[in-house]
Amino acid sequence: MLFGSSGIRQPFGPDLLSLAVSAGRAVAGSASRVVLAHDTRTTGPLLAEAVASGLVAGGARVATCGIAPTPTLAFAARGYDAGVMITASHNPEADNGIKLFNPDGSSFTRPQQEAVEADIRGSPSWADWTGQGSTEPREITEAHITAIAGRFTLARPVKVVVDCGNGAASGVTPALLALMGVKVVALNGNPAGRFARPSEPLEDNLPYLGEMVRRTGADCGIAHDGDADRMVAWDGRGRYIDGDRMLTLLARFVGARRVVTTVDASMAVEAVGEVHRTPVGDAYVSEHLRGWGDFGGEPSGAWIFPGHSLCPDGIYAAALLCTLASRLDLAAEVDRIARYPVLRTSLPSPRARDVLTELGATSPTDGIRTEREGGWFLVRASGTEPKIRITAEGTTQERAKALLDEGLQMVRRATPP
Repeated sequence: MLFGSSGIRQPFGPDLLSLAVSAGRAVAGSASRVVLAHDTRTTGPLLAEAVASGLVAGGARVATCGIAPTPTLAFAARGYDAGVMITASHNPEADNGIKLFNPDGSSFTRPQQEAVEADIRGSPSWADWTGQGSTEPREITEAHITAIAGRFTLARPVKVVVDCGNGAASGVTPALLALMGVKVVALNGNPAGRFARPSEPLEDNLPYLGEMVRRTGADCGIAHDGDADRMVAWDGRGRYIDGDRMLTLLARFVGARRVVTTVDASMAVEAVGEVHRTPVGDAYVSEHLRGWGDFGGEPSGAWIFPGHSLCPDGIYAAALLCTLASRLDLAAEVDRIARYPVLRTSLPSPRARDVLTELGATSPTDGIRTEREGGWFLVRASGTEPKIRITAEGTTQERAKALLDEGLQMVRRATPP
């Protein structure tokens, strides 16, 4: 498969450039009107032109939007047959890729991806000279900002530190929050195409942000990845809010009673309401939300609000968090959320995928999640290394250890020496 759990991603080079043209042509086979944007990577404009060439060669009319965050592009797709985003999301600047969206903001489903791949690998038809498409520029950020700002009202003035990581939200999130009346302290807001810190918004990649929150007296801190489909946060005491507790916090604040999340998310969210779980990957969450759920997300920082869009929207989440911080003590709210012990380990296995298949996994990298009284464990094949990963969560450290051991024994029985 060319597509991973979140689109196509590769190191930039001739192969990706050629693939971009073919992907554009393939999308044009089922979409006559397409909206196209790219993030701040230096290779973005070239790849966007390549995709546009393929789309036009397939007869599509293309709205070219320049630099825009992924959720902004996905929000704009509601007026088109499809949206195409040039981004490698939280990967380093040397990588780039392609994400494809439906008009409701959801990622292309697996069958849609397979149809695109079949077209790319087959013998695609190209429109003749009388059937060529066209391009026209379009501005899409203002509509996204306006739509979000209209949903929120601050209860009191708040201050926030926002680190856009030199990504596509650099000109969007600070502008939105300022429009809402938030006092913004902006970091890494220059969309230069090179990232001043690693694009993935992990706590370890942003060791300075908590101190900036404390030093400036901010009510919270926010950080995005390169295309702003993710949002992670710090409370007013400068403490990082881990993804599991953020999932529960946002679900409570939006009044969700039906939550969609991934198999590796904490059971703490089950205190909010009914929970459905999907394989790891926000595309699976958004696909499930098409038919069920009030709110969805995964602990990596991808939050999906189906009343707004089925694309993870870190910009919307930033506005929501600032609104929450204006109404209550964010740190105190976080402390009220249960936090259970989570243990992880892995076993080397050159046959990792085969072993998971033999154990009954539909997809080896999605794995098998087993629920027990007082916790659960997940056994899955690594998608990047010859390993089997085991994760366990329990109501106590002892329970988590027992569940981790059960997962290890399951693997060892399936991999005799």
